Amino acid sequence: MQFELTKEFIEDIIDAVEKEDRSFLIGNMKSLHPADIAEVLDIVNLHEAQFIYKLLDEEVASDVLIEIDEDTREKFLESFSTEEIAESLENMPSDDAADVIQELSESQQEEVLEAIKDEDQTSEITTLLNYEEDSAGGVMDLDFVAATWSWTVKKTLQNLREQVDNVGQVYTIYVVDDNKKLMGTLSLKRFLYASDETLIKDIFQDEPISVNVDEPAEKVASIMEKYDLVAIPVIDKNKVLLGRITIDDAVDVIKEEAEKDYQMASGISEKVESSDSIFVISRARLPWLLIGLLGGILGAYVIGIYEIEIDKFPIMASFIPLILAMGGNVGVQSSAIIVQSLANNSLDFDSIAKKLFKELLIALFNGLICALITLIFCYLTENNLKLSYTIGLSILAVFTYAGLFGTFVPLILNKYKIDPALATGPFITTTNDVIGLLIYFTIGGALYF
Repeated sequence: MQFELTKEFIEDIIDAVEKEDRSFLIGNMKSLHPADIAEVLDIVNLHEAQFIYKLLDEEVASDVLIEIDEDTREKFLESFSTEEIAESLENMPSDDAADVIQELSESQQEEVLEAIKDEDQTSEITTLLNYEEDSAGGVMDLDFVAATWSWTVKKTLQNLREQVDNVGQVYTIYVVDDNKKLMGTLSLKRFLYASDETLIKDIFQDEPISVNVDEPAEKVASIMEKYDLVAIPVIDKNKVLLGRITIDDAVDVIKEEAEKDYQMASGISEKVESSDSIFVISRARLPWLLIGLLGGILGAYVIGIYEIEIDKFPIMASFIPLILAMGGNVGVQSSAIIVQSLANNSLDFDSIAKKLFKELLIALFNGLICALITLIFCYLTENNLKLSYTIGLSILAVFTYAGLFGTFVPLILNKYKIDPALATGPFITTTNDVIGLLIYFTIGGALYF
């Protein structure tokens, strides 16, 4: 049954820690999944979390260390000795161990690697550390089951029994030639139905979907999502099988990218957590706040240029917030849709001109409706036809500009290999504020002033 974390349970856990009731804590933790234990440790304070963690079985503790929040894990590792970290890594899959050890300084990494008693584990971790963290090699698992295509089913079964000891989940059998080059895959169902003397080369499926070891992890996750894969083999430039990436790793990549894009779209320039220091959080937020400040200053300057006209027709100032809000909303909507489509690789075959033309039609349609509503509202409330035309035309013009700008910018950034998520949020709204004011007062100058 799925565990549901409640306030009462946390209070009982904290109370047990204060009383040092080890039997209560051990009994409750024993029945929980490592992910649930990690959730508990993320909520309680560091002292309480460390107390609970030290009561866990070694293998469970290693699984929990993988699951807990990165910030909590970092604090845990600071309190661990080199030997304690090494023991935890020995009980982890090599790819998870590599992720954990990357959070240490280079000098600590060397000390921990030397302290690991399992030479094979040390070798695998070292191999994974040589790849970029956000590449296929950086997230792949070196443990998998493979069969040489010249083997019989009987010989393969004997070899697989030895291989599965180190493999958490077996989704498929990878078929390689004598040089470890990936030739294809073999489903477990077809393997089990084959007779003992059947050759693997006669029953395997060739042309497997695979990824290069240097492929960006985000692209790998996209490929797995597209083809509904639970695992995908990783090869080098010579098509030698190096490892595999499983669905849980792909989900982690998708989650991290989504969090990064969300923060970037919100005007946060680097990944931060709520528990980070004031300096770190401020450093991530300040660049976009300064851009917003610059946009505000430019907006104030534009309004200042038309100060005399506003003094003569103060009603114009009342509609400035409307122009700014609508321009910002339209721009963010357009850019968000484009960024999402780029992330899903659903725009690759459309030209920029085609995308801009489509957005132009959408902006004109929405703009006409909103402009008409605004025009009627202004006329009924102010009984001023020139003002109504000014507001209505400004809304239409701002919709058109903001829609095209919100579409164009992420496409250009993507073309030059810059994360298009930069185009959403503060950048779009700040730019649209300034341009929107210029459009508003220009139309006002032609029709109303």
